[in-house]
Amino acid sequence: MTSSSSPSQDTKRLAHDYPEGLRADALMEEDVAWSQEIDGERDGEQFDRSERAALRRVAGLSTELEDVTEVEYRQLRLERVVLVGVWTTGTVQDADNSLAELAALAETAGALVLDGVIQRRDKPDAATYIGSGKALELRDIVIDTGADTVICDGELSPGQLIQLEDVVKVKVIDRTALILDIFAQHAKSREGKAQVALAQMQYMLPRLRGWGQSLSRQMGGGRGGLATRGPGETKIETDRRRIREKMAKMRREIADMKTGREIKRQERRRNKVPSVAIAGYTNAGKSSLLNRLTGAGVLVENALFATLDPTVRRAETPSGRLYTLADTVGFVRHLPHHLVEAFRSTMEEVGDSDLILHVVDGSHPVPEEQLAAVREVIRDVGATGVPEIVVINKADAADPLVLQRLLRVERRSIAVSARTGQGIEELLALIDNELPRPSVEVEALVPYTHGKLVARAHTEGEVISEEHTAEGTLLKVRVHEELAADLAPYTPTPAA
Repeated sequence: MTSSSSPSQDTKRLAHDYPEGLRADALMEEDVAWSQEIDGERDGEQFDRSERAALRRVAGLSTELEDVTEVEYRQLRLERVVLVGVWTTGTVQDADNSLAELAALAETAGALVLDGVIQRRDKPDAATYIGSGKALELRDIVIDTGADTVICDGELSPGQLIQLEDVVKVKVIDRTALILDIFAQHAKSREGKAQVALAQMQYMLPRLRGWGQSLSRQMGGGRGGLATRGPGETKIETDRRRIREKMAKMRREIADMKTGREIKRQERRRNKVPSVAIAGYTNAGKSSLLNRLTGAGVLVENALFATLDPTVRRAETPSGRLYTLADTVGFVRHLPHHLVEAFRSTMEEVGDSDLILHVVDGSHPVPEEQLAAVREVIRDVGATGVPEIVVINKADAADPLVLQRLLRVERRSIAVSARTGQGIEELLALIDNELPRPSVEVEALVPYTHGKLVARAHTEGEVISEEHTAEGTLLKVRVHEELAADLAPYTPTPAA
């Protein structure tokens, strides 16, 4: 007759039969005592330590490289979302376009959009954004679709965020948080990452949540004493204080980076190099246009906010005048004010430019809305006085009627295609005409020993004519006042 014992009984027996020092050895001997009959079925195939640590190929999971990067990686990282918007003004088409843009933003962030709903209201509900009854209906939609996130097409207050989450029982984010998430994914440079981090902390500060009951004990004065032990700061207060300290540090770092950018701008101004800024709606083709005009090799992708970091490249007009071309961050409707503030040093490229190329997507259903949204941000950064050329991009894919309408409404506009090169030559000629020209016209006979002055005339001014004579280089140029003063001693005297 056999008897069985439980693991707890075995442990008690070991504790009784073995002294303290030998108990561990006995337990190890039991673990080593493995038999095929008893443990083979339970443990399965056994491997040596090196085999266990090695990579093991799993059969049947091989697929095309495109599938791995484009499909499986996105499936691993993301969430299934339901979109919700409040329609307060405009037409039904306007509301649909706004929600369609929100869907594009969600997909850019890596989400899988399952459904989208819009509610007609005079103004968003102060408590739950869409009202208590509609919030319950939204909860049913979330349950039916199996979504794990709700994205609202607007900026929610902290109270609206909490109360809507209490009803739908899944995570709720707003348009601002979604755009900040996209910026955090796409920022590459040190300055871009710092600007995004600052905007995220500004957004997060009033929306911190916690139990509020974790109290740290504080001692007052020197060695302490009676009645000096207070409740101290709650955990959420500590978090807020730390975020404020990080924000202050981040602002100092951005200010230092701004100084470097300002020095470069001052150098360009000192050399009298005109500057052109490319501004426009996100995914309108700004980087494609920069590549077409300068061969910059900037990333081009059919995605919202694919490039965030500003790029400045040197370019030359058909007449030989040098200028700089700066690609700026893309804009979008209801661009969060945190981002406008954080990216102000970058957007100053627009305000300090001599000409703005306002790029608009000609294939968009309502390009006029894009124009209005971008001009609102340009107004915010104080660049309303800079001359503007409206560049209607993607002309090869645009509706001819839309192109005609835009060209008729916008007086200083041109239709181009950065992909095919259509209209690029005309755009370069237009830039040459619109750039500010030097104010003083000078004729000078520069000796060959002063070749630097001739080089400056080519880089800083506009050469009208140039002739090489026995005495030197005879120049007829249009230059700024400082260079005109340097060329004055070489002005040829008229023959008697």
